[in-house]
Amino acid sequence: MSSQDTRHPPPPLRVDAHQHFWRYRAQDYPWIDDRHGALRHDFMPDDLKPLLDQHGIAGCVAVQARHSRHETDALLALADQYPWVLGVVGWVDLRATDLERQLEGWSDNRKLVGIRHQIQDEPSPSLFMQDPVFARGVSLLQARGLVYDLLIKDADLHAAADFCKRHDEHHIILDHLGKPDLSQEDPIAWADRIAPLAALPHVSCKLSGLITEADWQQWRPVELLPYFYLALELFGPQRLMFGSDWPVCQVAGSYSDVHRLLESALHELSADEQAAIGGGTAIRLYGLQGNCP
Repeated sequence: MSSQDTRHPPPPLRVDAHQHFWRYRAQDYPWIDDRHGALRHDFMPDDLKPLLDQHGIAGCVAVQARHSRHETDALLALADQYPWVLGVVGWVDLRATDLERQLEGWSDNRKLVGIRHQIQDEPSPSLFMQDPVFARGVSLLQARGLVYDLLIKDADLHAAADFCKRHDEHHIILDHLGKPDLSQEDPIAWADRIAPLAALPHVSCKLSGLITEADWQQWRPVELLPYFYLALELFGPQRLMFGSDWPVCQVAGSYSDVHRLLESALHELSADEQAAIGGGTAIRLYGLQGNCP
């Protein structure tokens, strides 16, 4: 570059690494109960895009919200239609005898970047994570370079650490900071429980979903920010990523509320650290480089 060249590198892309789309039917989403009444309608890309634009976010990762291959295919179709849907974390039955064949059917779709199972909803999440058939499925995913998104609750963090130790061939991303039980324990107790996961270099964490673990009507940032600070200390910016959990977040606050909470937690970090959490970590771990505009 000559001394006369005044070009600057483009600003780092910002990515919402965790949100959902669905066409609502009650039988498809039984977890959307009376408490979640605000979620009982369609949420599609045209609803999200103005929120991303408002906050300077270039793209998103769409995450499954039900155990359905059809939903995975629908999310991939949306990602094909909307280039700013940079990746999909879908669902497939990881215990299926024909899992390898099913995964092969998606092998040419670069926007399938990960798989998730809603382990938190299993009768015994700890036992489910020990299932050798499920373990075989996770190993197949990792061999194919697909991320596994880990959705569990605080009570199962210890079992989750053992699960992650057994599956260290590719990235595992813990959703929603392990869903701390904000009514029962303080941030330090949660940090002690999540520290064994943070000690594993292949495990990362999403700064997402926290306001819906708090009192939906009365949560305050001062109660939640300690979890962000401790996550920063444990994982570091290179293993943390922002996710809105839209539209689920709307039962407790707006997209802007979630975004402001993140900005409050990060404002003293360096520009490079903020860029990592705001998009760089998600782009690197999910392999989104080729999908970015």
